[in-house]
Amino acid sequence: MIRYALWRILQGIPVLLIVASITFALLRFLPGGPFEREKALPPEILRNIEARYHLDEPLGRQYLRYLADLARGDLGPSYKYVGRDVTQILGEALPVSLQLGAVAFVLCCVFGMAMGLLAAVWRGSAADRGIMLLALLGVSVPSFVLAALLVLGVGLGLGWLPAALWEGPRYAVLPAITLAALPTAYVAQLTRTSVIEVIDLDYVRTARAKGLSELHVHLRHVLRNALLAVVTYFGPLLAMLLTGSFVVEHIFAIPGIGRFFVTAVTNRDYPLVMGVTLLYAVLVVAANLAVDLLYGWLDPRIRLGGREA
Repeated sequence: MIRYALWRILQGIPVLLIVASITFALLRFLPGGPFEREKALPPEILRNIEARYHLDEPLGRQYLRYLADLARGDLGPSYKYVGRDVTQILGEALPVSLQLGAVAFVLCCVFGMAMGLLAAVWRGSAADRGIMLLALLGVSVPSFVLAALLVLGVGLGLGWLPAALWEGPRYAVLPAITLAALPTAYVAQLTRTSVIEVIDLDYVRTARAKGLSELHVHLRHVLRNALLAVVTYFGPLLAMLLTGSFVVEHIFAIPGIGRFFVTAVTNRDYPLVMGVTLLYAVLVVAANLAVDLLYGWLDPRIRLGGREA
């Protein structure tokens, strides 16, 4: 399994190179520049700024310079936040997004799988229809609408929880619920479908015939085997949640990666946009690797890299 993990990590390097190259090209070919404002700068000042950040060089040389810096782990200076490197900005914002994403991920796993399991066990009943209705609402309601409703109702109306900012555990509740609503609905639907497919198989009936309790049968035999399909969704889900939702962080004024990314796009801060994009790509590769390794734990029959997990 260790050799397989190392091989997958090596395979991720070309993926990151492709992501960096495409992002570099898209940013450079977009109309406008990072230092173009409504009030134009004097030509001499603009030339000095472009020379400072090597933007006056040919695109090929800029690209090679960026790859060389990237190989050394240098993401470059931010154009918007003068005097600060992209690595420093991401280092400050990433822990906030990680905390928010981790809370949302736990909510997705616990409530999504619980809802899906209960709906499958009680399929066809009023409880099943009610749970699937909640899942449908979770899929249908946009995050910015749910965020506004929570802020107005729970935060400002009832005053139960803080409506914005990031100053303690209580401040994470509303944004985490908003961030987790959509993926929780997907997990519930996937879990219900997967559980229904395995709940009447022979090994489940055998477990019941041995006198095991229904709770033990559902958790030990049904849910574990049904999770194989659900786990596939966990890879991109984990990466998405850990990098934070741009909309959610902006609405709740959370100082995470999302807020910096929105600002960077608005101001054409090339290094910061590329830094966030590469960070997201790294998390996607790492999350998918973790999911592949989790497959081997859930079902030892699955082979990883040509060897038994």
